[in-house]
Parts: sequence; C-alpha cells; structure tokens
Amino acid sequence: MPPLFIAFEGGEGSGKSTQVERLQAALQRLGQPVFATHEPGATSVGKAIRALLLETDEPITPRSEALLFAADRAHHVETEIRPQLAAGQHVLCDRYVDSSIAYQGAGRALSVAEVARLSRWATEGLVPDLTVLLDIPADQGLARVGNRAWQVGPDRLEREQLTFHERVRAGFLALAGQHPERYLILDATRPVEDLAAEIAAAVQARLAAQPESEGRP
Repeated sequence: MPPLFIAFEGGEGSGKSTQVERLQAALQRLGQPVFATHEPGATSVGKAIRALLLETDEPITPRSEALLFAADRAHHVETEIRPQLAAGQHVLCDRYVDSSIAYQGAGRALSVAEVARLSRWATEGLVPDLTVLLDIPADQGLARVGNRAWQVGPDRLEREQLTFHERVRAGFLALAGQHPERYLILDATRPVEDLAAEIAAAVQARLAAQPESEGRP
C-alpha cells in the first residue's frame, strides 16, 4: 500500500506540532512506518534559512521572504520528503506549501497565484494526500504563543500585527474551500485529545480506501 503524505497547517498557536506527534504515535501503534518533519528548518541547510527568516530583527522584503521559504522547501522535499515516501514511510509535515500561500500570499499581500506557482516549482508538484487545517481565531492563537513557558520569545512572524494573522487565517480557509476533497478542517480550540482522535480516524479511513498502487509526480 503506498504511503500517505499528510500536511498540518494553521496559524500561530493552532497546535500543529502537538497533533503531528499524536498522529505519529497513533500510526506507530498500528504498526505503520511513519516519518515526522517540519518547515522551515528540518535539514541542516534549512536551519540556516530558518535563522534568516525567523530569528532576526532585520526587515525582509515580502518577495525575499517567499523565495527563502521556497528554497527551504525545495531542499526539504528533495532530500527528506520524497526519499521517505519512496522508502514506504508515511510522511507527516508540520507546515508545507499552504503556509507560503497563506503567509506570503494573503498575509504579505503578494499574488497568491505567483506564490502557488513558485511553490509548485520548488516541490516539483508534490501535493499532500491530506491537509489537516487546524483553524483558530488569530487572537486566541497568538495568546497561546504568548503563554509558551519554554519559548525564549516570539519569532519574526509571530511578532506581526493581529491584522496580518487574520489575513493568514482567511488565506488558509480560502485554500481549504477551493480543495475540500483533500482538507480536514478542525476547530483548534477543541480539546487536544478530541482533535487527535478525529485526525487518526480520518487517516485510518484514507488508508483503508487507498488503491493497491499509486504513482506520485
């Protein structure tokens, strides 16, 4: 049975990382091979790009920001995601193409079509089988970020104004509305365990419905 590529998307404080961990554990309990990763910064090259993007106070122009995220993603897909899928591993990714479209397209007011085209080129057209969108009002998500005791401080994107994050949320919801067949939209204000159970059930249903063989671009 071919492996699944599952992306987790959502605004700041939506709980993506937590749900990636929960789904990874659920699949492992079922004996499924699974690899969890994230963007940006999953590779050694990506870590350097992440530092440029998020761990600086220097202003970055919107187009430069979009290109840096695309560079991280291109390297990530070629060196991590595709090889893991080819090895038969399910891949769970905390952020993927939709984050660029929502943050740099809707958030930065760049052309959504151009950002999407850049992302398709960077990934050679690799699209997730399922995208889990954890939707949360921007103000509630940012409040969660502020309450993270382990975090040194908000990164460059987290420091953006509320209106920016509201545009990002609207961008995610618009994408999900355009491609409802590959999205699972969940209210991220619900209890963590309830969300985890619903995600696991949706993924198990996808596994059960998969054909015996399936090609990837």
